[in-house]
Amino acid sequence: MTSDASGARVRLDKWLWAARFFKTRSLSADEIGKGRVQVNGQAAKASREVHVGDLIALRQGHVARTVVVKAAVEQRGPASVAQQMFEETAESVALREKQALERRMNTEPSLAIEQGRPTKRDRRQLADWNRWSASVDPE
Repeated sequence: MTSDASGARVRLDKWLWAARFFKTRSLSADEIGKGRVQVNGQAAKASREVHVGDLIALRQGHVARTVVVKAAVEQRGPASVAQQMFEETAESVALREKQALERRMNTEPSLAIEQGRPTKRDRRQLADWNRWSASVDPE
């Protein structure tokens, strides 16, 4: 079972693993189960068969990708072969590049904080203890 032209039946989870979107087949099955993978605009199951021409939308962390299946291979090979199994859509590439640029241009919110959580000593100095004191001096 090497290609779809020979009548191969390839499960979606195996294809995602063979195309190197996920490190293990169980990870790809987990992502499918969580609803992060769609085939031709519909929610998919791990056992769904992949055919040449299918449009697969998936999420890898924060990155969303949409690819068109060019070859249905279930055996994992080198990365050079895996890259020839699919073609990413132009819209998907443009969206990924836009998101990457936004991440580079926007500052990390935690970097705006000059110092971390105040220490116990700092909290004592910040608090206005006299205001809360039970012994108020009469005027």
